[in-house]
Amino acid sequence: VMKCRRLHVLLILAVLSFILIHFHFPTCSNNVAMEEKPSTAHILILSSWRSGSSFTGQIFSQHPSVFYLMEPAWHVWVTMYQNSAKVLHMAVRDLVRSVFLCDMSVFDAYMSSQKKKSDLFQWETSRALCSPPACDSFRRSDIISAGHCKTICSKYPFSKVEEACKTYSHVVIKEVRFFDLKVLYPLLTDPSLNLKVIHLVRDPRAVFRSRERAAAELKYDTNIVMGSQNTKEETRPYNIMQVICKSHVDIYKAGSQTIPSFLKDRYLLVRYEDIVRDPLAKAAEMYRFAELNFTSELQKWVHNITHGEGQGGWTFEIGSRDALRVSQAWRKTLSFQKIEKVQNVCKEAMDLLGYRPIHSEKEQKNTSLDLLVAQKSS
Repeated sequence: VMKCRRLHVLLILAVLSFILIHFHFPTCSNNVAMEEKPSTAHILILSSWRSGSSFTGQIFSQHPSVFYLMEPAWHVWVTMYQNSAKVLHMAVRDLVRSVFLCDMSVFDAYMSSQKKKSDLFQWETSRALCSPPACDSFRRSDIISAGHCKTICSKYPFSKVEEACKTYSHVVIKEVRFFDLKVLYPLLTDPSLNLKVIHLVRDPRAVFRSRERAAAELKYDTNIVMGSQNTKEETRPYNIMQVICKSHVDIYKAGSQTIPSFLKDRYLLVRYEDIVRDPLAKAAEMYRFAELNFTSELQKWVHNITHGEGQGGWTFEIGSRDALRVSQAWRKTLSFQKIEKVQNVCKEAMDLLGYRPIHSEKEQKNTSLDLLVAQKSS
């Protein structure tokens, strides 16, 4: 009888052990797999001011699977303005990582404890913050303009930002406050992230012309970028262009030449001129890179927003315009003297990224985009 009882107890223990092993260890291994390949995709649109990044950001923002934020690091720069851009790289990187992980408590260091959703920089440019659960007035599948969103969805609490973020398969951030791709290496190797980088560039002559028009709005950021450099007022616009162009060169080289293994298939160079020349094709390429579907509704929106009659308005305004014509407006408004100076300080960037210099006023007047932008997409 005793032997039977012992056998019975051993049998029960064996069954319990099997159940524990069967249910416990697969769960652990699944957790490891999730850490190695997280389900959420993270996309960083890396660019500089006045390079078409707000428009490119909207291509992603309007997608119903995307939670998008425009330049969240603005809050870092506003709070820590005494520092240089290089010093602020670490704080910006930490904030971006937290946003990718939908941990919005990171903003506590840079915003009031009484903050609302509408205190977030350019929040209204995010369709995700203009639809449920962040706002109940629109559907998640709607194409939503910033103007309509700002009017209707501004009174929701800041907690809705994090709540909304956690409901999307893709988190996309547009940022202009990184000047070195190597700063992002810790994020690209972070097992909790599935990060890809879209490096958006634009013809330096077009950037220069756009910066001239938005000089007042950009003054704050320009001072941080230039730091303690004492430059003459008349040369300052060219000095900042030199810094911007050098950063694009450095980022391009790090992303395309002798790249580390962890960057394979995680870096995509996109030229704004290629987007406006063939918006549907370039949008489709970026969506494929981000593993997003290009719906018929989004195709229609991309076509309409780039084939309007507008000429561009307020600094961050995204409205229907003749995007190809606007992209070449610098040739009619910049003097040839200014063009030569920009070409000189940005020579390496233009050579690497496929922008052809012009050498006379006669060339300047030629309206053929093909003469200025190499046909081969970089």
